[in-house]
Amino acid sequence: MQFDWSASWQTVQRIGTDFLATVPRLLIAAAIVAMFVVFAKLARALIRRNAMRRGEARTLELAIGRLAQVGIIILGFLIGVTAAFPSFTPANLVSTLGIGGVAIGFAFKDIFQNFLAGILILVTRPFRVGDQIRFKEYEGTVEDIQTRATFIKTYDGRRAIIPNGELYTNSVLVNTAFPQRRWEYDVGIGYGDDIEKARSIILQALREAEEVSPDPQADVILVALGDFTVNLRARWWTRSQMTDGLKAQDRVLTRVKQVLTDAGIDLPFPTQQILFHDQTERIDGDRRRQREGWPAGSGEVPEPRAAPRAAPPDSSVAANSPPTRTASAAM
Repeated sequence: MQFDWSASWQTVQRIGTDFLATVPRLLIAAAIVAMFVVFAKLARALIRRNAMRRGEARTLELAIGRLAQVGIIILGFLIGVTAAFPSFTPANLVSTLGIGGVAIGFAFKDIFQNFLAGILILVTRPFRVGDQIRFKEYEGTVEDIQTRATFIKTYDGRRAIIPNGELYTNSVLVNTAFPQRRWEYDVGIGYGDDIEKARSIILQALREAEEVSPDPQADVILVALGDFTVNLRARWWTRSQMTDGLKAQDRVLTRVKQVLTDAGIDLPFPTQQILFHDQTERIDGDRRRQREGWPAGSGEVPEPRAAPRAAPPDSSVAANSPPTRTASAAM
């Protein structure tokens, strides 16, 4: 069978002719898309300048500017496709999106979710750039809110990049949502100490700290009767920034420790006393019954004995000296 070179060459010529006829339309489409891209950037810059002039929040102008930019670019792309391919109609676009929409949706699900969540965060403004927030194990200052993720600078100087989808669908604690923030710390005093005296001393220390806000007023409340201490909770207010709170806490705890010690108020620490089974008192009950880990039984049980007394200062010398004979032993 002989190959038809003439027919093949005619096919190549037809393809080249069609391509050359399409090139002007492609150039026009590219010019249209480029023009819309430039127009979108100008529109975003105009919205930002107008928002700054009116004093609106930076997050709001970011959201409006990005939405306007994306919308204008999409519109320019559709017009460019129509210019390059005159047979292309909105009905063709709908059918194309219907066929590939499911696949695209699954492939870019996380990207779309983070994008929409970022837009909602920028519009609703649950927190802003410069706020100090805590999300799960991350805590720090919001550096930037982008359409995909939010950048947080942690207190130890690291950067956490959190997807906007997680921020929008989970609980976020905004530490700087209000001008002031309350701090608290539990102080344990001895059971033999005067509660009201310790309370007044701690309150005086709180009022003397410069970083503590006078309004709302600081207070001290009794919160627990612990195993070793009577727990008083000191509560005070400072500015909501973390640095202000840490400075105030350092000043308050240093002063509270000093004034309580000077006043003779005990600050006890956990202690334990260990007694052997034969070191308990007779008044504890029947020593043949199971108690304090001692097994029950009818056999003999040791009599209680007192804890060993401390040896006199010269006992070690007597213990190390050689034994001496008594008169009866010498005879």
